[in-house]
Amino acid sequence: MPSLKDLKNRIGSVKNTRKITKAMQMVAAAKLRRAQDAAEAARPYAERMNSVMAGLATSVQGSADAPRLLSGTGRDAVHLLVVMTAERGLCGGFNSSIVRRARIRAQELLAQGKTVKILTVGKKGREQLRRDYEQNFVGHVDLSSVKKLGYTNAQTIAREVLSRFDDGEFDVATLFYSRFVSVINQVPTTQQIIPAVFEAPEAGTERNDYDYEPSEEGILADLLPRGVATQIFAALLENAASEQGARMSAMDNATRNAGEMINDLTIEYNRTRQAAITKELIEIISGAEAL
Repeated sequence: MPSLKDLKNRIGSVKNTRKITKAMQMVAAAKLRRAQDAAEAARPYAERMNSVMAGLATSVQGSADAPRLLSGTGRDAVHLLVVMTAERGLCGGFNSSIVRRARIRAQELLAQGKTVKILTVGKKGREQLRRDYEQNFVGHVDLSSVKKLGYTNAQTIAREVLSRFDDGEFDVATLFYSRFVSVINQVPTTQQIIPAVFEAPEAGTERNDYDYEPSEEGILADLLPRGVATQIFAALLENAASEQGARMSAMDNATRNAGEMINDLTIEYNRTRQAAITKELIEIISGAEAL
């Protein structure tokens, strides 16, 4: 049975931990607002750009002059998995859910006899995948020194991916990240970026026809690399918002759990203290009666 001193020290330790988790929750809440605003502001641009490219892709589909980013290499042998996670932990299952999705996909591809290459963005994903897939790593992007995500960060990642594609290092590239829905809901998402895949327009949707110059193929060849960078940028922003939302929720749970633990320890402390006092009184009374 722990002594009164041990219980008192433990209560003090849990109280200090609760102060830290409460402070982290407040910091995450402040960062979440900015990250959420940035992610929501980027969505209309990304959606509109995808809509324009989808219309162009429909027009040039099957053409001999279609860009390689759209038509692909004609093979499906080598897959590049771009796994985007956080640089820091203490955000619940945010990182693990993304890595789990990437690991399942890698296992499926390897079982089919495909070659898997992994490019990690964020330290936590690299740490979790290293044990099983270190031999599949081809690169890593460190964003730990970046205070505010910008389009230039996405361009850096996009340039590396496009350079590897131009060099014939892979046939298909897929993004893994978490899409922000709410503080308590972040959805792990898989998105193929090379060859470009666009959602088919809904039935009954009005379609506008445009005349493009110099040519639809030429415009699409210029837009597709920008589209890759835009998709990566949107994924980075979604990930940033999801990370802060998950951290805020995790620290809120940790703070509540610490409070419950403090209450339980305080009750145990009071009972132990009362038992010690009762024992001393019994000894005193027994001694007095013996006299």
